[in-house]
Amino acid sequence: MSAFDELRELGSATVYEAAGREGMVDLDLTQVIPGTHAAGPARTVLCGNGDNLMVHAAIERIEPGDVVVVTSPEPAAFAVVGDLLATQIMGRGAEAVLVDASVRDVEDLRELGLPIWARWVRVRGADKNAVGELDGPVEVGGITINPGDAVVLDVDGVAVVPAARVDEVVAAGHEREEREAAKRAKLQAGAFSYDLDNLREVVERGGR
Repeated sequence: MSAFDELRELGSATVYEAAGREGMVDLDLTQVIPGTHAAGPARTVLCGNGDNLMVHAAIERIEPGDVVVVTSPEPAAFAVVGDLLATQIMGRGAEAVLVDASVRDVEDLRELGLPIWARWVRVRGADKNAVGELDGPVEVGGITINPGDAVVLDVDGVAVVPAARVDEVVAAGHEREEREAAKRAKLQAGAFSYDLDNLREVVERGGR
C-alpha cells in the first residue's frame, strides 16, 4: 500500500489532526460524487481569472494518481471544468480534481465517476485566452499547495500535506487511530470523555 493509499484510508480529518492541525483547505466545497475518497500528489494549474485555457494545457502533463488542483488569482464562479475536460482528465488516470472555481454538467460528471470537489456549481462558462502557470505553487482556501504535495479529499473536506512530511503524517495518523480505537472501547464500556480527557478539571477551575 502506498503512502497515498494510507492517507486516503486515514481520511482528511485524521490527516489534518495528525499534521498538527495544519493543511486544512478552508472552503465550502461541493463533493460532486457523494461518498468518494481520494488522495494523491498535487498537479497544480493556475488559470487566468474567469479562464480555463491552462486546464486544457495541463491535460498532457497529468500522471496516473494525480490530484489536479485548479485555481486562479481571484477565484470566481466560472465553470472551468465540465464533462469534456473531466473525460480527458479521467482518461489520463487522475485520482481526483479540486476546483477552486465552478464546475458544470454535474449529472454527466457523476455518471463519468471522476471524484471532483468544487467551490461552486454554475452554468457560466470560462474564457480560453489567458496564459497562467502549470506545476507551480498555488493558494487554495488559505493553504499553499506545491506540486507533489499530498492532497486528501473526502466528505469532511480537504487536507494538504507537504511532500516532505507525508511519511511523518502517515505514521502519526496511524498512531492517532490506535489511540482513538482504545478510547472508543472505553466509551462503549460506559466511560465519559469528560473524564478521560480531563475536561472535568478544566470546567472546575473555570477554563484553561
